[in-house]
Amino acid sequence: MKPFNLFPYGSNIDFMRLRTVSVLVAALLMAVSIGAIAFKGFNFALDFTGGAVTEIRFEQPVNVDDVRARLRDAGYGNAQVQTFGSGNDLLVRVQPQTEGEVEGGADQNTAREVQQALAIPGNPGTVLKSDYVGPQIGKEIAVNGIWALIFVVVGFMIYISFRFEKKFAVAATLTTMHDVVLVAGWFALTGREFDLTVLAGILSVMGFSINDTIVVFDRIRENFRSMRTGSLSVINAAINQTLSRTVITSFVSFLSMLALYLYGGGSLKGLAEAMLIGVVVATLSSIFVAAPLLTFGPLKVTKQDLMPKARDEEALARRP
Repeated sequence: MKPFNLFPYGSNIDFMRLRTVSVLVAALLMAVSIGAIAFKGFNFALDFTGGAVTEIRFEQPVNVDDVRARLRDAGYGNAQVQTFGSGNDLLVRVQPQTEGEVEGGADQNTAREVQQALAIPGNPGTVLKSDYVGPQIGKEIAVNGIWALIFVVVGFMIYISFRFEKKFAVAATLTTMHDVVLVAGWFALTGREFDLTVLAGILSVMGFSINDTIVVFDRIRENFRSMRTGSLSVINAAINQTLSRTVITSFVSFLSMLALYLYGGGSLKGLAEAMLIGVVVATLSSIFVAAPLLTFGPLKVTKQDLMPKARDEEALARRP
């Protein structure tokens, strides 16, 4: 009995027929995203810009969503709220409302305004601590995020270069960067708040994207060893054979992220949104970008690129 397959066995959808159009569309979307990032920029959250941090203790538990709504009504639309300790304690981070406030007075004034906004009859809340977090910390976080991005890209290229060929490594890296840029471009275009969870989501998209691409590349290599036909047919067959796995995996991941987006609360919304967009983009790019790139210019695969390497045969010969 054959395992469940979303598409009929032996499907032969001609994805390669659209390779020129799909690569051009991908390049256009990348250009739009880079333009949005360069000229419009991100709506950075307090993680990056700094702000006043206030710890408040309530005698009775409070609803975090209600707290956010109260702060929004008080003019702190970008407030970050999280519970800690017994659950009656809140950590609230907001941007001081008065322009020009500096560290010396912003924390105390803002703490008082926050406490007044959250005061409920019978459960007024007590300010335990208030501080001002400067933008320098946010700058350090941004720099660390860029280093993390570079580390992941270099790691991918080294890994794929060893596992496949340099052409595959370059194609996979370009596809992954395409996915990352599109997700980042979404936040720049829409002005959605860019916080640490969004950064974590973008890094997660890189892992998801490269995993999908490697599955297709693996099948391309296997097919070339077993099929006696041209490169386009080999690549096309690989996409068709992995299509069910790609779609099912992406669909399940999408549902998980959708549940997190709907029920995970405000603190995880950025992560879930980045992953939701990333799953869709990475799924499409593994089909319409990664494989087609192997048919163009210097990245075009040849028979020699896909032939088993001598060292592989030697390794197989040594196996018991």
